Amino acid sequence: MGEVGIVLAMLLAVVASGYLVRILPFAVPLPLVQIALGAIISSTTGHGVRLEPHIFFLLFLPPLLFLDGWRIPKVGLFRDRSTILELSLGLVLFTVIGAGYLIHWLIPSLPLAVSFALAAILAPTDPVAVSAIAARVPIPPRLMHILEGESLLNDASGLVCFRFAVAAALTGTFSLGDATLTFLWVALAGIAIGAGLTVIVSGAQRILAARIGEETGSPILVNLLLPFGAYLAAEHMEASGILAAVAAGITMSYVELSGRALATTRVRRAAVWDTVQFALNGVMFVLLGEQLPDIVRAALAAPELPAAHDVWWLAGNALAISFGLVLLRFVWVWVSLRLTLLNARRQGQAVYKPNPRLILATSLAGVRGAITLAGVLTLPLVLPGGEPFPGRDLVIFLASAVIVVSLILASVGLPRVLRGLELPAEGHHESEEDNARHVAAMAALEAIAKAPPPPATGGAEPGEDAELQASALDQVRSLYQYRLDSGVAGGIGLGVAPARVRAAEAAERHYRLAALEHERAVLLRMARHNQLSDEIARKLLREIDLVEARYR
Repeated sequence: MGEVGIVLAMLLAVVASGYLVRILPFAVPLPLVQIALGAIISSTTGHGVRLEPHIFFLLFLPPLLFLDGWRIPKVGLFRDRSTILELSLGLVLFTVIGAGYLIHWLIPSLPLAVSFALAAILAPTDPVAVSAIAARVPIPPRLMHILEGESLLNDASGLVCFRFAVAAALTGTFSLGDATLTFLWVALAGIAIGAGLTVIVSGAQRILAARIGEETGSPILVNLLLPFGAYLAAEHMEASGILAAVAAGITMSYVELSGRALATTRVRRAAVWDTVQFALNGVMFVLLGEQLPDIVRAALAAPELPAAHDVWWLAGNALAISFGLVLLRFVWVWVSLRLTLLNARRQGQAVYKPNPRLILATSLAGVRGAITLAGVLTLPLVLPGGEPFPGRDLVIFLASAVIVVSLILASVGLPRVLRGLELPAEGHHESEEDNARHVAAMAALEAIAKAPPPPATGGAEPGEDAELQASALDQVRSLYQYRLDSGVAGGIGLGVAPARVRAAEAAERHYRLAALEHERAVLLRMARHNQLSDEIARKLLREIDLVEARYR
């Protein structure tokens, strides 16, 4: 039961971390609290979890990357595709070369090929870590979309560079042509497998449900298994399982637009995925904390560490590499942005002067995380001749330390850099929402006018059915008409001032929430006094919760 106890302790640490960040007198990012709790578990139990990188990749990354790909705004992804590609491809290569030489200069005893391997595994940013930081730092929406897109796509380029750097360290040879072909296969095949599998599984599920029906939990379970299937299929074909999971998530977002899923399925599926995301995110950082004590001890005993130095030598090199990565990222973002603006000016487009604080924020937001940790742990133990792989423990420590430092830099630096920063208003989101509400309300009124009368219930007196139906029709119609007339559903063409629209929304939300709260209190009191059965109470409370979620 020792392993089971460790797993339960990690899950409890995830739960406890959510409370700790709220009761601490100062702001601490959630991932750092989880890393600290993981280190405490490892120290108190005497041993941590033995982390198999391939199992780690399979259990944690596919569902989280699938969900990120599913929920990332596609309009922003395609709108800023050139910027995202510059960061996910160009910046990775720039980082591998620049950081590789920096690491070799800092630690000459580390072979150049191994230095490039460490730089390659540090090049990809982590979508999970970026999301964890964004939850507590007010990052501008468009910048957040770019960071999410970059972190979803730069894994393949970073891991391919890492693979060839390790191969160069093992064999002493490197082929640029082979590396290019391998990258194209890894990326394109991974994307095709993820997208194709999602379309096939979704189509098969729809056909089976139409012909023989399905259990209510089946669509959710299939949805949970889909990223694992895409990942395993791509890895079997020696393609990128990471990109396959991302492509499956993006494809799933388009499949969902077909509207074939039931409303109750969507609500339950969202709740399940939120829970899975919270648990896996937390456990990943707790696992990192559990590895840290053993990683530090192994690095201190590594033969590459000069005898005259100690843990401060390790910490100094980790900080130097971390700040070097930020500097390289800043230079790349600044230069690429200047070239983009220059090209736009040549085409006669209106350009704006880039804010240096936004460039610095983009540089600090390059957070490393689980992909870096799991990737560096795949370093081989020995060379083909049987000698130990040079600097393996030192490289693992430096990668782990850079993860922690990047989290601290982003958590501490981003709020200060972004504080008081004036950004162009993104009012088109509000107008887009208002227009959608208006069109939907108009469609609802049209449907009400054309809807046939419901079948007679048989419980009313003759003539009462028509009266009841007319009353219900007027009630539903008046709800939609009120929203149109008051501007809450958009007020397009009605001349309603935006301030009045927002005031009407706020007033409706206030009174509706107050009413729902009292409804819930009455039902709970009736259930406590056995005036209402548990089954009916749960049903009515769920209806109230769904309505309240719309106003919250």
